[in-house]
Amino acid sequence: MAKKEKENMDKKIIKRPLLFCIAIMTMGMVIFANPTTATEPVEQQGLVDKARVTFENFMVDKQNFGEWFRKNLHEAKGLLIVPTMLKGGYILGGSGGTGVLVVKDAKTGLWSQPAFYRMGSVTFGLQIGGEAAEVIMMVRTQKAVDKLLASSFKLGGDTSIAAGPVGGGAKSNVMTDIISYARSKGAYAGVSLEGAMIMTWPKWNQAYYGKAVTPVEILVEKSVSNPGSTQLIEAVQEASN
Repeated sequence: MAKKEKENMDKKIIKRPLLFCIAIMTMGMVIFANPTTATEPVEQQGLVDKARVTFENFMVDKQNFGEWFRKNLHEAKGLLIVPTMLKGGYILGGSGGTGVLVVKDAKTGLWSQPAFYRMGSVTFGLQIGGEAAEVIMMVRTQKAVDKLLASSFKLGGDTSIAAGPVGGGAKSNVMTDIISYARSKGAYAGVSLEGAMIMTWPKWNQAYYGKAVTPVEILVEKSVSNPGSTQLIEAVQEASN
């Protein structure tokens, strides 16, 4: 019995250093691995940053483009900013892009966190030349905001959309739900997006805010936030004031 007990004790002594080494190795893997790589919203933050640059690009040209846009920005209920609209290859060989929507609180005048959207169409062209353009849609009515909160909808029909006026002589009394602009190769123009399909992007919203979240929760209830959107919101807030 004494011999067996000694053998068992020796085995325990051998096992303890082995278990200790395994534990140390496991801790090292946890510490030195980069656990944020899989969940860090790199692509989403990149799109938010590009949206800010696009908005600032639109605001820079005060003579040829921005007079009407700036004068009426304070009346906007939302902005859908698409940093890159591409011709071809998105949906059935049409045009398409990805962007973010920000909405203004009617009571406070403060702009919301961004929600991610996809956009595609087989019917419209960029109209100002080039294979790519920056696009901004000024949402002017609550009806249009409500449509954007749905999972998808088609521009036109009961939600009117028109090419935005440009130049210093542009009339201010434009009666439509959404006004759209494009910038390509430094040139600005109103762009017709009639028939374009707009869809929410749940996967990207979840990645950016760390949990499944709807556009209503982001834009209306304001139940989530990401500090990476601060510069975009500040840029829009300052311009709209």
